[in-house]
Amino acid sequence: MDTRTTTGLLTVPGATLYYEVRGTGPMLLISQSGEGDAGRSKDLIDRLVSDYTVVTYDRRGLSRSTPEDPTQGATMTEHADDVHRLLAALTDKPALMLGCSLGASIGLHLAVDHPGQISTLIAHEPVTPRLLPADQRAHHEQELAHIQQIHRRDGLTATLKMIADVLGIDPTAPDAEPGLTPQPMTPQRVRNFDFFVEHDFTAIIGDTLDVAALPGTPTRIVPVVGSTTPRTVFDRSCAFALADMLDTDPRQFPGGHNGNTTHPRAYATALRDALTALPASTGRR
Repeated sequence: MDTRTTTGLLTVPGATLYYEVRGTGPMLLISQSGEGDAGRSKDLIDRLVSDYTVVTYDRRGLSRSTPEDPTQGATMTEHADDVHRLLAALTDKPALMLGCSLGASIGLHLAVDHPGQISTLIAHEPVTPRLLPADQRAHHEQELAHIQQIHRRDGLTATLKMIADVLGIDPTAPDAEPGLTPQPMTPQRVRNFDFFVEHDFTAIIGDTLDVAALPGTPTRIVPVVGSTTPRTVFDRSCAFALADMLDTDPRQFPGGHNGNTTHPRAYATALRDALTALPASTGRR
């Protein structure tokens, strides 16, 4: 098995993207959550490369993916176009995709805007308020804007506490598989978090996803929730709303909102099962 990592840079409109390719088998692109760059799900990727050619990348503005104007973020449509161009540069066949949180939202755009480029999208708790009823959507968009205000006023420490509260994460009682080495909060991760809150929150609030088009896309979309994600987490509500729209039930994956990093062994098993499962014979996705 070839486990070497190939790295590359791809020029896209307004930015240069850094990406990594590793493994053998069908192409699986992983779009990370939050401030996660190409290395964020390393423990998970280690358990996938025997079966898949895994592609990860730094979302524009994070780590090694540099925008032409570093003061500007990207829209959700632009994030999806970045992935579209990356996949087009790597393969002419439909790819598989795991999208986590913001990555899942990017995947939904890709499914609508570039039909057929991804055959299956595993959408883990998409941060897509547009999937929710109007009152809930407005509430959560205001919540994101409020976190931005706290970030600008009080800095990242206060912001991370608010994000943990919103996602139902208790930093004092971490839920993770034994033997994992937590990724440290490096200066680069701090910069990524700052960019994520300042710019990608704005992209989420201003999202233009055509949610009505999702049931008609040729992409098989599999909504996913974390087994320990609290019911109050709005990303979980988004996954259930997506499942209702697609006339299916969400799958449960190990861990919470960040199960891809906290439970990589069990998550890899659940992901394989979801990617290889056949659509239900009832007509549900």
